Amino acid sequence: MKRVAVLLCAGLLLAGCGTIKASVAMANWVLQSNFKSAVGTFASDSAIAANNLRNPKATKADLHTVCAVLYLDAQQANSSLPTPDDQATQLLGKAYNYFSAAANSCYDAQSLSARPAVLATLAKAAATLSEATARVAVASAP
Repeated sequence: MKRVAVLLCAGLLLAGCGTIKASVAMANWVLQSNFKSAVGTFASDSAIAANNLRNPKATKADLHTVCAVLYLDAQQANSSLPTPDDQATQLLGKAYNYFSAAANSCYDAQSLSARPAVLATLAKAAATLSEATARVAVASAP
C-alpha cells in the first residue's frame, strides 16, 4: 500500500514537471510564428490589393501580382497553425481562409463588376483577423 502511495505521488510530481502555463505557450507561439509581423503584412498587402481592385485602370497583371502576394501570405500564415489556443486557431484559420478566397477571387476580378465581392471578402478577412488578434492577445496575456 505504501508503494502505491509513493508511486502515485511520484507520478503526480512528474506530471507537473512537464506542464506549461497556457498563456506562456501562447506567448511562445506568437514569437515563434512571427504573428505580429504576419498581421502587419496582411494589413499592408490587403490595402494594396484593395487599392488595385478599386482602380479601374488596374490591369490583369497588376491584380495577379498583388493577389498572388496575398495568397502566399495566407498560405504561409496558415502553416503556423494550430496555436495552443483552440479559439485562436479557429478564428485565425477562418481569417486565413477568407484571405485565400479573396486572393483567388481577385485573379478573376478583371471586370469592374466582380471587384466589390472581392473587396467584401477582404473586409471579412480583416474583421476576422482583428477578432483573432484580440483572442491571441487575451490568450497570451500573463
